[in-house]
Amino acid sequence: MLRRVEAIREDTGGTLVFITNHHGLGASTIAAIYKDRWQIELFFKALKQNLKIKTFVGTSANAVKTQIWTALISMLLLRYLQLSSRFGWSLSNLVALLRMNLFTHRDLMAWLDKPFATPPDPQDSPQAVLAFA
Repeated sequence: MLRRVEAIREDTGGTLVFITNHHGLGASTIAAIYKDRWQIELFFKALKQNLKIKTFVGTSANAVKTQIWTALISMLLLRYLQLSSRFGWSLSNLVALLRMNLFTHRDLMAWLDKPFATPPDPQDSPQAVLAFA
C-alpha cells in the first residue's frame, strides 16, 4: 500500500509531495533520501556529459563497477586539475581542450594556467639520439 507524505523545502519553504511504500519512515527522512538520490543522478549526468559515456561497456556486475570506478577516478583527476589551475576553467571546457591537446607535449600545470600560450618549440629540447654502432 502506497503512502503520501509531504515535506517542507528548506530553501524556498514550498511543499514537496512524495509517494512511498516505506511506512516506517517520516516525511523528512524520505525527503532526505530523495535529495541524496538526486545528487547521484546529477553525478551520473556529469559523467555522461563530460566523459562521453553513453552506455556501459559490459553487463556483468564487475564490468559495470570497473567502468564506474574508472569514471570516478577520471572525474577526480579532472576536478583536481580544474581546482589547481588559475585560469578559471569550466569542467566541460577543460575536458574538451584536454582532448584536443592530448598528443601535444607540454608541461600540464603550465598549460592549465595559460592554455592559449604558444606551445614550446620541440627543437628546444630535441629527442635523445641513439647511436647504433
